[in-house]
Amino acid sequence: MRQLLRTLEPSVTEEDVDDAIKFMYKSGSTEEITYEEFTDWYVHSIIYTKQQAKIEKEMEEAAEGVCAALTPPRGEGIFAWMKYLLVLPLVACLTFTVPDVRRPGLGKWCYVSFILSIVWIGIFSYLMVDWVEILGNTIGVPSVVMGYTILAAGTSVPDLLSSVIVARMGEGDMAVSSSIGSNIFDILVGLPLPWLCFSLVKQRSVVVSTILFVCLKISSV
Repeated sequence: MRQLLRTLEPSVTEEDVDDAIKFMYKSGSTEEITYEEFTDWYVHSIIYTKQQAKIEKEMEEAAEGVCAALTPPRGEGIFAWMKYLLVLPLVACLTFTVPDVRRPGLGKWCYVSFILSIVWIGIFSYLMVDWVEILGNTIGVPSVVMGYTILAAGTSVPDLLSSVIVARMGEGDMAVSSSIGSNIFDILVGLPLPWLCFSLVKQRSVVVSTILFVCLKISSV
């Protein structure tokens, strides 16, 4: 019970836990709290009120949808405007093409959002590789070196930041699954799917060099 209350509200104290257990207990053994006793206490507790308010706030923010995502910053500095203008094309593309399943009534479109998200990842990946290759040819840097530096940072740093964020929230298992799952997705979907499409269109097999597997090993580490 103590662990459960701390999970619901991390700032709860030992005195709060003792008072809650005393309030829950109605009858029977003093070492047991029934589900009904816990439910009766929980729906009248401040924890439930806070969580309901948080859920309502998230639903209100999600209901704003397109307007909230594209609304320019107000009363903020120049850096906020620079960031807004920099990511505006990406946000606009994703906002108008990927359904926001957080909004009421759009939950059934979750699979469409998942597929469209993968499509956009493929588009962005293709553009990133193409532009990095052009940049490397322009400044005289080999494509292999650009792949080891620019592309490796561009694909790994976002995973690192997301893992750090969820780890600070106490979701260590989510951080581990993010770092491992991204590599599994790359190996099982990111590579085989393009190879399969290439083989079906060109009617010939894909030749994989040893350098590719070395790159994959380094990126996984």
